[in-house]
Amino acid sequence: MGDVATARRGTNLPRMGDFNRSVIFDAIRRAPEGRSRVELVEISGLSTQTVSNIARWLLDQELVVEAGKERAGIGKPRTLLRLNRTGMFAVGVHIDPAVMTFVVLDLVGGVVAHSRRRTPKANRPERVMALIHDGIEQLIADSAVPRDKIVGVGVAAPGPIDQERGTIVDPPHLVDWHRVPLRDALETSTGLPVLVDKDVTAAAVAETWAGGASGAGSFVFVYLGTGVGAGLVMHDELMRGVSGNAGEVGHIITDPDGPVCWCGQRGCVAVTCTPQAMVEEAERAEVIAETRHAGSLLRDARDVDAQFTRLCRAAEGGDAAAGDILNRAAERTARAVAVLTNVLDVDRVVFGGPMWQRVSERYLERIPPHLDAFSATGALRRVPVVGTGVGDDVGAIGAACLVLEHTFTPSAARLLLGH
Repeated sequence: MGDVATARRGTNLPRMGDFNRSVIFDAIRRAPEGRSRVELVEISGLSTQTVSNIARWLLDQELVVEAGKERAGIGKPRTLLRLNRTGMFAVGVHIDPAVMTFVVLDLVGGVVAHSRRRTPKANRPERVMALIHDGIEQLIADSAVPRDKIVGVGVAAPGPIDQERGTIVDPPHLVDWHRVPLRDALETSTGLPVLVDKDVTAAAVAETWAGGASGAGSFVFVYLGTGVGAGLVMHDELMRGVSGNAGEVGHIITDPDGPVCWCGQRGCVAVTCTPQAMVEEAERAEVIAETRHAGSLLRDARDVDAQFTRLCRAAEGGDAAAGDILNRAAERTARAVAVLTNVLDVDRVVFGGPMWQRVSERYLERIPPHLDAFSATGALRRVPVVGTGVGDDVGAIGAACLVLEHTFTPSAARLLLGH
């Protein structure tokens, strides 16, 4: 029942109750059909008494429910435990330079409420924060979820992020966002706990929590939004890095003869694989008409979004030059992804993000053979490439999942530090 191989192991050492609760909760979460107490003992390594006590606590907290019985051979049928969908909720906010997305998630990762707002001029962070607060409050009201059942708010934004201070540090597409104290401002205005993290990190967490089979084990999540980034998951645990900013792939070289990047190198991901890079190549080739924003280093994200849509539609309509630009970007992206898969040796690559759907069919056709060609382990196995199981709002859903993950998922840090 479920995937026993991915279940975390607990410890019977004293003072590890919180970690053990997380282990049992996570084991139940990974089996939507439910798990019995006997099975939880087998896969967690905890004693029967410890599992029984934790199960009673989870039931008392209304985080799990008893969901029928199963018969396993001779003897008394076993009672199954399953997550209580309405036991707890989380709010997620994704700040994209073009649009802000808001969701309320239930405990199993289902979207209860959803809304979008255009992001105002990014050089006014105080205005953006006020709109985020209003969006959160309106969505909570619309969802009819009791406020005391909301465990917190997760905010996903372009990195880098200072996690210790909860600030956004000079993201390339949000002008004047220098150490904006987003976490503290929202905690004060909403009265709810707030977590702030990178959008690519949030997307990877969303895949582990709500993506189904594509979010199990070890994978690279390639995030295609205003920029390109990567979320890294190894053995079901997110790899954050020392500062919490792992996955910055913008300066991996994909084409040594490509455009010059602002870092001084040629052919970086930032100038070959991003939607803005594709749009600017299309404008130079007169595949699509230039706009007044053409040539700007920090180009308006909404303009890039609109121009990228025009480029993708031209390719879908049979424009060979437009198709060539997207195909070239797919090959370059495969080169960058191969660097990560060769280093990490993961189960699969997952693509997603707000721009993903526009190129998904083309990329899923063209990236796998290129990845095979660049793979160091190609003689042993192929690395599967799939689209996200979460959908277009993976950033916002991931932001809410960050709260659920932080609250309920076991980690090595929680075991070692006892928190």
